[in-house]
Amino acid sequence: MGWTMTLKDDFGVIAWTRQAGSYLSLFLLLSLFSISVRSDNVYPRDHHFSWKAGQWGQCTGEECGSGGVQTRTIWCIHMEGWTTHHSHCQHMEKPESQRQCFKVCDWHQDLFEWEVSEWESCVLVPFFSNELKLRATECITAQHGIQRRKVYCVRTSNRTTVSSRICEFFSQKPPVEQACLVPCPQDCVVSDFTSWSGCSKTCGAGLQHRTRHVLATPMYGGAICPNLTETRTCSSHVDCPAGEDEYQYSLKVGAWSECRMPHHKDALLSGRTTVDFSTMSNENNTAMLHTLASHQHFHHNHHHLAHAHIKYPASWELEVGYQTRHVRCTRSDGKNAMLSLCTKDKSPLTFQTCVIPKDCQTSDWSSWSPCSKTCRSTDLSPGYRLRSRIMTQIPVGGGKRCPALEEKEACNIIGDLLPNCPRYVWRTTDWGECRILPLLSQQNRRLANISLLCGGGIQTRKTYCVQVPDVSAPHHRKEVSRPVNAGLCDGEEPPLAVQHCSIPCQHYCLLTEWSPWGACLYDSCEEPHGKKGFRQRRREVLWESSGTLGTCPHLTEFIPCDDPACYLWQVQQGGRCIPTKNSCGPGTAIQNVTCVNAKGEDVPDAYCVEGPPLAEEACEVPCSADCVVGPWSSWSTCSHSCASKTAEGRQSRTRTVLAIPGKDGKACPAGPALEQWRVCNDHPCVVFHWEASAWGPCIEDTSMALNGTSLQNGTVTCAVGVQIRKVICVKMNAGPVVNKRCSDSSRPETVRPCLLPCKRDCIVTPFSEWTSCPSTCLPENATAATQSRYRTIIQRAANGGQECPDTLYEERECESLRVCPVYRWRTHKWSSCSLVPESVRRGLSGPGETCGKGLETRGVSCVGQSGESANMTECLQWAGPLPPQIRECRVACKDDCTLTAWSKFSECAGCGSSRIRKRSLAGRSKKKETCLNKELYPLEETETCPCDEFLSQPYGNWSACILPDPSVLGSSQGWMSHREVKECGQGLRYRAVACINQQENLVSPALCTESGYIVEVCHIPCPIDCKLSDWSAWSPCSASCGSGLKIRSKWLREKAFNGGRPCPKLDLKNQAQVYEALPCYSECSQYEWRAEPWSICTINTVDDLPACGEGVQSRKIRCVKKGTTGNGEDSTVEDSLCDQEEMPPRAQVCYLACPNDCVMAPWGPWSNCPVQCDQDTSRNRSRHILRPAASDNSPCPEMVQSESCVLNSTCFTYQYRVSDWSTCQLSENAICGQGSRFRLLDCIRSDGKVMEVQKCEQFGLINKWILSESCVVNCPVSCVLSEWSPWAECTHSCGSRGQSVRSRRILQDAQEEGRPCPNQLIQTKPCPLRPCYLWVLSDWSPCTVAGAACGEGLRRRNLSCVVHWGNWHESPRQPVKEELCGDVLRQRIQQEMEQPCFVPCPGDCHLTEWSSWSSCQLTCLEGRSFETTGRQARSRAVIIQDMENQDSCPHQVFETQPCKGGKCHSYQWRTGGWSNNERTVWCQRSDGVNVTGGCFPQKRPTTLRHCHPPCTKPFSHCTPSGVCGCEKGYTEVMTTHGFLDYCTRTPGVDNNKKADVKTNSGRLKPGPSKAKDLYNEWTLRPVGPDGRVKLWVYAVTAVGFILILFIIALSFLVCKPSKTTKTSPPPQKPLTLAYDGDMDM
Repeated sequence: MGWTMTLKDDFGVIAWTRQAGSYLSLFLLLSLFSISVRSDNVYPRDHHFSWKAGQWGQCTGEECGSGGVQTRTIWCIHMEGWTTHHSHCQHMEKPESQRQCFKVCDWHQDLFEWEVSEWESCVLVPFFSNELKLRATECITAQHGIQRRKVYCVRTSNRTTVSSRICEFFSQKPPVEQACLVPCPQDCVVSDFTSWSGCSKTCGAGLQHRTRHVLATPMYGGAICPNLTETRTCSSHVDCPAGEDEYQYSLKVGAWSECRMPHHKDALLSGRTTVDFSTMSNENNTAMLHTLASHQHFHHNHHHLAHAHIKYPASWELEVGYQTRHVRCTRSDGKNAMLSLCTKDKSPLTFQTCVIPKDCQTSDWSSWSPCSKTCRSTDLSPGYRLRSRIMTQIPVGGGKRCPALEEKEACNIIGDLLPNCPRYVWRTTDWGECRILPLLSQQNRRLANISLLCGGGIQTRKTYCVQVPDVSAPHHRKEVSRPVNAGLCDGEEPPLAVQHCSIPCQHYCLLTEWSPWGACLYDSCEEPHGKKGFRQRRREVLWESSGTLGTCPHLTEFIPCDDPACYLWQVQQGGRCIPTKNSCGPGTAIQNVTCVNAKGEDVPDAYCVEGPPLAEEACEVPCSADCVVGPWSSWSTCSHSCASKTAEGRQSRTRTVLAIPGKDGKACPAGPALEQWRVCNDHPCVVFHWEASAWGPCIEDTSMALNGTSLQNGTVTCAVGVQIRKVICVKMNAGPVVNKRCSDSSRPETVRPCLLPCKRDCIVTPFSEWTSCPSTCLPENATAATQSRYRTIIQRAANGGQECPDTLYEERECESLRVCPVYRWRTHKWSSCSLVPESVRRGLSGPGETCGKGLETRGVSCVGQSGESANMTECLQWAGPLPPQIRECRVACKDDCTLTAWSKFSECAGCGSSRIRKRSLAGRSKKKETCLNKELYPLEETETCPCDEFLSQPYGNWSACILPDPSVLGSSQGWMSHREVKECGQGLRYRAVACINQQENLVSPALCTESGYIVEVCHIPCPIDCKLSDWSAWSPCSASCGSGLKIRSKWLREKAFNGGRPCPKLDLKNQAQVYEALPCYSECSQYEWRAEPWSICTINTVDDLPACGEGVQSRKIRCVKKGTTGNGEDSTVEDSLCDQEEMPPRAQVCYLACPNDCVMAPWGPWSNCPVQCDQDTSRNRSRHILRPAASDNSPCPEMVQSESCVLNSTCFTYQYRVSDWSTCQLSENAICGQGSRFRLLDCIRSDGKVMEVQKCEQFGLINKWILSESCVVNCPVSCVLSEWSPWAECTHSCGSRGQSVRSRRILQDAQEEGRPCPNQLIQTKPCPLRPCYLWVLSDWSPCTVAGAACGEGLRRRNLSCVVHWGNWHESPRQPVKEELCGDVLRQRIQQEMEQPCFVPCPGDCHLTEWSSWSSCQLTCLEGRSFETTGRQARSRAVIIQDMENQDSCPHQVFETQPCKGGKCHSYQWRTGGWSNNERTVWCQRSDGVNVTGGCFPQKRPTTLRHCHPPCTKPFSHCTPSGVCGCEKGYTEVMTTHGFLDYCTRTPGVDNNKKADVKTNSGRLKPGPSKAKDLYNEWTLRPVGPDGRVKLWVYAVTAVGFILILFIIALSFLVCKPSKTTKTSPPPQKPLTLAYDGDMDM
């Protein structure tokens, strides 16, 4: 597809053609001309008005392209700048205000974009604003700088640069510069000078020097470093001897040349050795071989190309070449001299053999490893990846060292595109079964019946770590995830692994007393039938335990009876008897008849089956002469509770004669008629009740099956089932009977619904990942490696669900790991001894013998296990140390000493002995003096015999006693085992063994012992719990009357030991405070008075008078035990057992009314007093007339009696009182958990007497006391620990400090009297004591120059293998064989073993050695650093040995390097004390180091003090304020102009004391002292103008002294007699007129 667009504007038409896939932007570049800025264009009309055009606006248009329009504003302005009407300007010259343009489309933005470079470094701005001075001089914290960068507009297609105007269409141009801050200039800081060196000459004039070193280099335009050396002349008092040579001559050698191959003959012939002996020249006096440069280059290139083709050579061969060096003779003044002046007879060594250098060569880089960061984590740290390469050629002969063989780079720095990292969270298995056994102490375990235990217990579960892949996904509790290493969850707190639980106990009920027997009722009053019924009595449940096992005992008992009636007529006596005819005689009394049910509640009359009794009852009102009989008493208690064959219950009631009959009156009834008897409790003594068995298990009920029923709390059950129990009728004290003997309406239910438990299948996690196999290859004879995996049971099978699998742990051998390949080095034959070529020797030292030191080489190749050739890199990896390829050799010269070959070593005599081998001189060498030097040519060698005897000795401390681990492999991964963790018994403890050879070096422990340990049996004592006694007997009830507590307790028998269960809290007598309290009730009296009926009123009559009037009646009073029903003498006890105060009267006055007298009924009961027993209230009782008097003359006595309500006499108040709570009562088989506590209720009368509870109820008191409540006995939970972790890797792979650690954590802390947690949560075990082998680099040797006194030399250091015990700084390091540390050659090529160095010749100007690195320093701002990496510096100073040579001196040098852990330093000027108006001033760093530089020069304190005019007067000096003052002990006398006139000695003042009096005769004194100014204001001046104290001062002082003595004497006389006064007035300050310098004077 192609299209063409034409653009037109003022400048012409441009065609733009776009082909498919190409982006040409020329149109935009050219269209910029149409949008060129034309602002402020003025077209003159005259010199007053002109046109002004604004900037062109944006290109607007309906469509993008060439149809756009641009507009701008046009003004007519006056030359002074104000705008006016257009008519003032010429219309013909008015610029256009509108033009066509190209409107940029949105898609054009994709064609171009801004490209910016990095910001350049911050550059100092030297001038700011219009100031001409440098900003650096007034820098306080930092200086203004500027940073620039380059900004381009580029095409997105090919990144080529176009005009910036194009990109400005779419976005603003990024800034190209920005302000920045440059820290203040930091000057160079150097140390103090060292002390002066010794004089360079011991006689005559010489030089000495001192140096300093650089502490901080200049930065940010700071001052450069000053000279680091100071040199001065020195001279010795000893003159040099006459005629001694003025100069010293030294042989000076240059550096060895590069090693080169011997030249071809034609090249050798063209090479000539030329020696320049011009002694006056400053050039080097050299003797060297000039060679053809072209050949050298050719060889080097050839060497390089060879390696390019053979990347992996089949063998390594070495080439021997030679190297030369310059030699010259130098004089102490730096001039060259003839070589013979230095060499004498010996010719210097100017050539030697060498190995042609080979650079290290490496393979190509491997591909990058995967990035270590594969997911997006919260810490935003980048990952890294690695790549490596292998060495294919070892560097030889000083060739280039190997570059880095491993590279590491950051990757996935942002990681936005990566998936989120998986989270690791704890998961838990289901809780295990509830167990009570762990709560029992050792004592209780032996006594308890384990099968009956119930109540509180504990249950455990296992925690495991799983990976959560997606954060947002919801996780169900039973979500099954693969377990991972628990270490991944270490950041989170694991869930609880132990919790409390409970096992239900047998049911426990607290019941009331039985109610009285009820009436004979039908079984069902709604459906009465038959003539048989039941009498019932009931009891109620006061409190019931929450356990689900069992039920409460029966609550209802039955007695069969005849003629049952559910509803009966109840007759209540109504009004009085109303005579029918006269005022006395027969009459009727109306009675209230109602129908009531068994409970006494009124019901409709229709319910009563039989006819109702008559509403009127016949009665008789006695006439005045009739006998009057009192009302019947209430029925006595029944003699028997039930009827048997031999006895039946009977009860009686009586009435008494109140008045005897008169003449013709109705006679009194006979004696038997005054007493009535009736049968009571005539039911047989047979009691029946329903007995229900415990509920059976929940079974399926097909009629009620509702699958998936949901309960109220949201839990889903599987189905509803039924529970069945057996209910039978039981005869009391006999056994089961037929069910009809019990009331069917009260029969308990036999079936109830229940919830069937769901079937639960076993749930197991998936298997964990297989543990990793070794990543490296295995040695040939190694045992096969294994890997394992496990899974965890989350939920056990229950109720017929699918069972758990048997396999929870799997192990397998790793897939065939490759066996490590076997390669070995094959060494070739040694070559012949190579010397420097003859031609080279001849050219350098003239003709001579071809002999001396040389080099031998041999090739090395790599072979496999079968002898086949292999790549050299394989041997580098697998074959161990590279065999040496080069050795020194010697071609014998004619004059050399000849020796025989070494003999064999002598036999060893055993360990610790040595062996010897010998050789001897041969031929003429026996007579040569040099050959007889045994240090040069030893004839005997001794070496220690090899010894295989080793000494083992224990090292370090014993480990803790470690118990055997009972867990079998794999079992720990399954369900939580319920075994008790064994904390005691027999274990093992370990101690490391140091295995030492004869040289007292540590060797492998396997040479002494198999395990590397001494193992010893140890015992951990088992914990013994606190032991308590059995329960004591119950104590008596705490209350002698009413409710109280009875207590029983335990006491301490044996304390806890070794971490056993602690004892409960002990009292002061060391008795355990363990007690149990139960409520108890003490009857206030177990005995009561029982009164028989009153006897007949006996009246003592005289003659035949009627037996009436006042008489006496008596009764029998017996003391009986409460609750006895019999009336016989058998139940009577002694009267002393009853309360004598409450004993009823045995006799009383009675009144038997005479005929015709008024007869009153007995008094009714007293009315109740108010509950509060107010004193102003009273109570009443009343009686009615039974027989009115015959005549009105004898009126009836009072009918109503009243008496005051007196508290505790005639009136009593009542209140409830509760006993103390009992202790928490548990089931008999429970240790802890839910229980109940009780207390009893008493009714207390206001006089303190305990009454029946019913008494309070009668008075309407409401009981608000809670008498029973639930309570909890905390369980004595012992500490629960996790299992021991596996033993960790050794902390150190070798040495004596390695130890292995394992740990466990507390899952549950001890609670109450549970066994406490042991202190040992971490156990350590020493690791086998393996020797530590280490490569040690020696210090650099001093610079040595072979065969010369000075010049270019080498310093070397050695690499040695040492053994140590791991504590590097303490244990001695013993050298051992290099093979124990590894490949010495490979170690050497990683280190720099040789360094070129320079030994200065006498007179040479040279540099010192490098100073040590300075301390690490940061660039800081107000004490705070804004960088993390600091810098440290070191330097080399210049040493001048001869002033004539100083022109040829090198420059001093310094260098810096980055460092870590730097400090901020500040600098401050310090000053010394003044001495002769001078003082020392120096700069000090904040760490106390004196330095030069660092302090601001502008703030430097002055070192000299100047006074104008000079202080020339005696005893005067220049003060710090710049004026003349007097020395200590002298007083200034000033002139009127304020200058010092003279110094006068202060009278009475020692020179060492401070002068107290200072005078001033001048008004203007330029001193700072206020005391001196004070004298000017005094009218009376104590000192005269001559400086002497005036006479009147002495007179005032004397008078003052006398006055003081007088006051002291007077106060003594006044105070002495008054010894008794306690207070005295405050002492007055004695007044003195002597001036002591006080301002208050």
